[in-house]
Amino acid sequence: MKFWLGGYTADMGGSASGFGMLLAGVADEASAGGPLAFAGEVATTDSPSWLVPHPGSLTVSPGDVVYAALEARQQVQAFRRIGEATFAPLGAPVAAGEAVCHAAVSPDGRFLVASCWGDGRVVRMDLDAAGRPSSPVIAPAAVDPYGPDGPPEQAGDIDLAAAARALREAAGAEYAHLVPDHDRAAAAADEAAAEASGSRPSRAHEAAFLPGGIIATTDLGYDVVRFWRDGTNGLRQVQQVALPQGSGPRHMVWHPSGHLYVVTEFSCELFVLAPAADGTWGLVGGTSLGALPGDSGAELAASRDGEFVYAGVRGSNTLATLRVRGAGEFVQPVALVDAGVDWPRHHVVVRDILLVAGQLSNEVASLTLDVRTGVPGRVRHRTEVPSPTCLLPVR
Repeated sequence: MKFWLGGYTADMGGSASGFGMLLAGVADEASAGGPLAFAGEVATTDSPSWLVPHPGSLTVSPGDVVYAALEARQQVQAFRRIGEATFAPLGAPVAAGEAVCHAAVSPDGRFLVASCWGDGRVVRMDLDAAGRPSSPVIAPAAVDPYGPDGPPEQAGDIDLAAAARALREAAGAEYAHLVPDHDRAAAAADEAAAEASGSRPSRAHEAAFLPGGIIATTDLGYDVVRFWRDGTNGLRQVQQVALPQGSGPRHMVWHPSGHLYVVTEFSCELFVLAPAADGTWGLVGGTSLGALPGDSGAELAASRDGEFVYAGVRGSNTLATLRVRGAGEFVQPVALVDAGVDWPRHHVVVRDILLVAGQLSNEVASLTLDVRTGVPGRVRHRTEVPSPTCLLPVR
């Protein structure tokens, strides 16, 4: 099986020279369980830290066009496949914003949405019949729900700090440590906010297309998940849901149950969002990943059957396994295991294999998932890869 690899080049302190190709097992098989091999770069460019394919249309074959978020250059560049393992730029790069770190393409291939960590921008770009991006439109800026520009917005109808205190008292000394520290985190965040006069930066990080024409984006600087619809003049925000202050929502996974799972970078938690009958989104649950102090959450991916979700944790370099319970509104921690790499920036699940990109150890490793418990085992295979930041399975 083939994967395209995003990575950091010298302008971001990395050793890649563009985006490359990873081979897992036999190239033409759907399994990724065999030996891994880095097959070199397929396109030369600067720090393509995120890659996303065109979904295909009447004029574009699925996977023939790939978009790269060029983080240091603050641009999105389209690439067209011109050979078995060769890509060439398709059109000119399009300006996005500072430290653009993610791009997502609409299911119909009409437009893409770029997220910018440096300045918080969410940018919509048109895609033409060939897949070339153009006409960037910056969406309305986020408002910090905990800052001076707006009152705190309720995270659904749940007072998380009060709930945490009550749960900790009910759990007793033996199990109190399992309760997420929403009350303590809120107190610490309030103190930090007071010292900084309430000012903190917006940090957009990911966009996801949900059923029904909804687009969700995260802002880990303002602790919000924003919901949008596409409009005639760009994206139109329809709602904003605040997560606990200082949590840092980073990446998302939409679950077939209709729930949206969000992993947080700063608090290392997984939150569950769901729409009410009127379509209004709210926070319905969440749990700690069991990470260590100083850790930071990274990627989130679901198992093929949706029974488990996997969160990467940088610092302790672990992978958290969580089981989906109930009708999807509950997630239960199962295990926290060694990722086998340094700084697990990104991971993907292919059948019973989890592949993880170690950004700082310059490698990709594969781990077999236990069919009964869902927990990743020890590293099965690994290969050297320059500064990997993203794994994109090739269709």
